[in-house]
Amino acid sequence: MTSESVQPVSGPSRRTVVAAVGAAGLAAALTACGSDDEAGAGGAALAKTADIPEGGGKVFGDEKVVVSQPTAGDFKAFSTICTHQKCPMTDLKGDTLTCACHQSQFSVLDGSVKKGPATQPLEARQISVEGDSITLA
Repeated sequence: MTSESVQPVSGPSRRTVVAAVGAAGLAAALTACGSDDEAGAGGAALAKTADIPEGGGKVFGDEKVVVSQPTAGDFKAFSTICTHQKCPMTDLKGDTLTCACHQSQFSVLDGSVKKGPATQPLEARQISVEGDSITLA
């Protein structure tokens, strides 16, 4: 048997690469959590409670969310992405959000399907209400 010498491969070790990637991710997460917006860590205020009609809602297109007030002082939020084929929705009349793609209709009061072809309810979104300010969590 002959003995061959093995030369080490140059470059960073796997451990070094994993540690660097982890540190970069941690730095990004800490930067994101350290925002100075007035609403705190939850994000920017969407609206004032007075902006949301009782028994109806308001669509926030940029955030892809609808905020509703089913009963006085009770606020809910749902995604405005249709559960049928993922079309964004902005057509809100009363308490009904209608998809322009295939005319599915959803209740903004509870997210339920009012008319198909969609069969799944809207995805609930988290909001917080502090004083008269509604913030997307």
